[in-house]
Amino acid sequence: MSIRFAALPHTQDDADDRATSSSSDSEDYAEEDNNFEDWVSDQGQLQACRSLFEDKTFTTAAEALTYDKFTHGFDLDAVSRQWKLDLHRRIRLINFIRKHKLTPTDVGNLTGAETFFTSEDYLIPVIEDDPLLQLDFDDDWSDDGGGPSAEHGSNAPSDLPNALRRISILEKKLSQAQNDLSDYRRLITQNLGVSSIAEIINDPGPSSSEALRDDDTHYFQSYGYNDIHAVMIQDKVRTSSYASFILTNPILFRDAIVLDVGCGTGILSLFAAKSGAKHVYAVEASDVAEKAEKIIQANGLENIITVIRGKVEEITLPDDIDHVDIIISEWMGYALLYESMLDSVLHARERFLRPNGGVMAPSQCRIMLALCEGNEIMKDRVDFWNDVYGFDLSEMAHDVCKDAIIDVVGLESVISEPCLLKDLHLRSITARQLDFASSFSLTSTSPMRTKIHAFVLYFDTFFTTTGDPLSPDVPVRSIKDGDVTLAEVWPIAGKPPPKRRASVGPGLKEREEKRVISFSTGPMSQSTHWKQTLFLLKDPISAEEGTIVSGTFYCKKSEGNSRELDIEIHYSVRKGGDAPTSEVVVQMYKVR
Repeated sequence: MSIRFAALPHTQDDADDRATSSSSDSEDYAEEDNNFEDWVSDQGQLQACRSLFEDKTFTTAAEALTYDKFTHGFDLDAVSRQWKLDLHRRIRLINFIRKHKLTPTDVGNLTGAETFFTSEDYLIPVIEDDPLLQLDFDDDWSDDGGGPSAEHGSNAPSDLPNALRRISILEKKLSQAQNDLSDYRRLITQNLGVSSIAEIINDPGPSSSEALRDDDTHYFQSYGYNDIHAVMIQDKVRTSSYASFILTNPILFRDAIVLDVGCGTGILSLFAAKSGAKHVYAVEASDVAEKAEKIIQANGLENIITVIRGKVEEITLPDDIDHVDIIISEWMGYALLYESMLDSVLHARERFLRPNGGVMAPSQCRIMLALCEGNEIMKDRVDFWNDVYGFDLSEMAHDVCKDAIIDVVGLESVISEPCLLKDLHLRSITARQLDFASSFSLTSTSPMRTKIHAFVLYFDTFFTTTGDPLSPDVPVRSIKDGDVTLAEVWPIAGKPPPKRRASVGPGLKEREEKRVISFSTGPMSQSTHWKQTLFLLKDPISAEEGTIVSGTFYCKKSEGNSRELDIEIHYSVRKGGDAPTSEVVVQMYKVR
């Protein structure tokens, strides 16, 4: 069983247009007659068209392409020419970008040789009657990347014979275009066994104004309430680690321009201002932005911190700010990638971070996987339903294994060394790489026979002042219950942290560059609000010391809601030595 993981509108010179429209050379009209796609292209230009990379809608396809070219650096015409894409391959590319919501960086990683360029699935329009699918770039686009030629429509014929000839030509083109569109629809419906394209995309008609799926409203609304911010700030492992990195690296932050993505209450922005940042731009899309502004004013930092209300994909920085020096963000979700906020942080990196020497905080995260007995979780989540006040409610437990469970497991319940599933270097990773498949091999360390009821997943987070990738050999700090956590920056018993005279000597800079701040959300560390992510097994694994559980872990954004995750785990078991390997077991989960 497998899983799919799954870049100016321009017209010709007026003189050229006048010459073309007034010419009575029959060869010109013969050439027009052979290029009926020109008419289709012109019609596509008159329809509302959505950007390939944003939810913005433009009055014409040319405007949409121009916006993508100059805002996102993606030139569809140039890419089509470079990869020598014919009509159908170009249609597949457009539909692939729209369906999977690729970023310009994602598209830049393509080569033109991907398998989707030959897949019939991507002949299906993601947006029915998408104007971009009706454009013909071969003749209508100039070599310098300008927009469609206005050769056939910008000026009226100069006399009646030319006008009649033009009408005749356009009527033929219209007829041919209608026939081609009919053939295209027939091709799709025959291959997929459906009655209409609209049936495929659940849309009763043309979708130039169709409502886009909204995965964001509930997400941002949930961050408008106090409770969620209280939980995050009271997580001392989380908050003190950020405070430690920001407040103990004064050379890095002094006079820096900082961008705080998803600032919430503004706590990280306050730390950055306290550490000497020249200015902090705190971006927040939820209603808590209003409270953040008041918090900043209450602390007398309104001249240093500016709150910008909106999504980081849509906001702009002041005209005099080309780049920021540091991006700070607490973007991590359950299983690290739940909520897909990292996509927004990477978008901010591409738009705003200084190309040479800019720092991402955090700079690196690792997703870890281990074996877990999970006896207590099974009792609480599954066995509990077998006898409720004398009644059998076990039907309620049948679907428990379909969803990942977010809970805290004791260290004694973990019976293997962890395996690194994914190492994310925030300076270089792309949004496309957040869908991944990774092999794993876990060996039971249990000294006695036991049953493995779950895989347990957690993540480790690292902060460095250089942003350089850390070797997998660099350990993460595990904070134990009762540890004095960050007395230097975290008030204890109501007393402020000790004040120290700032040092700017070369020794301090060298120490900053070598310092690594880290924390773990694993069972070996003090629990955090992220807890751990458990994947319960339908059939527990009988194991003893040396039993090997190996396989492949698949992770991708959910097609139903891009902020949720679809997880698929393929695994087999070998008792050790020369024992045979079991059949492959496949289980699928939702993280939501």
